[in-house]
Amino acid sequence: MLNLEIVSPEQVDKAVTIFHQDGFVAVRDVLTPEQLEFGQAGAKRVVKEQMDATPLEKANRGYARYSFGQQVHHPEWSQLIDLPTVLPILDKIWGSQDYVCTGAGGDYSTPGAKIQALHSDMGDFFKDPLGKVTFRDVPAPFIVVNFLMTEFKVINGGTRFIRGTQRSRQPIPSLGEEPEWMKNCHVCAPVGTALIRDVRTWHGGTPNDSDEIRIMISSGYTAPWFQLSRVRPELPKKLFNQLSERGRQMCSEFKIRES
Repeated sequence: MLNLEIVSPEQVDKAVTIFHQDGFVAVRDVLTPEQLEFGQAGAKRVVKEQMDATPLEKANRGYARYSFGQQVHHPEWSQLIDLPTVLPILDKIWGSQDYVCTGAGGDYSTPGAKIQALHSDMGDFFKDPLGKVTFRDVPAPFIVVNFLMTEFKVINGGTRFIRGTQRSRQPIPSLGEEPEWMKNCHVCAPVGTALIRDVRTWHGGTPNDSDEIRIMISSGYTAPWFQLSRVRPELPKKLFNQLSERGRQMCSEFKIRES
């Protein structure tokens, strides 16, 4: 288990320092009790819908391990876009407010899920013919904020993170090559904690040996200088109008639909 320091939303400078050092930072109390309860209810609803449609052996991230996919069209996820407890940290990381939201999703693992190989959530977007520059050589291009809807523990499959690997040019080890200390780098944190992470940081799921579903939902953002090539998320106009002025600006790449 990682020796994890969890900071408060007011500790912006400290959060940014840890983020740049480790590739991720844990922040407590980013959601109000009402927002947390709302998010938990929505996550449980979608988990049931997805699991009713897709059995464990056909889960999209391996046995008993699911990705939510794009869920920003649900209010439980759109509420995450412009949180005043999170945005100041992102502002400081990028030194700008000109980044955009890419949507919202997350993942969950159910009892019986096995360990997942370490991976990065982004591939190299540079094609340097001299082989000197890679995507590891630039500041964070893409940040995901994971919101823990259940307490993360070793027994229920808390995600493992390998500190400082967001800039590493070393090959990511396979499960067979991975040293035991990496397999034990579980992030354990209370429900409601936000994990603000550079998606290049090595991470992976761990076995869920509990009797509960381990759930986290998320929002994603790209740096002001980086454009992620992907399908544009859709957001109902009603939810778009509920965002702050800044939240609407950050969703400028979305398709806004009438219903």
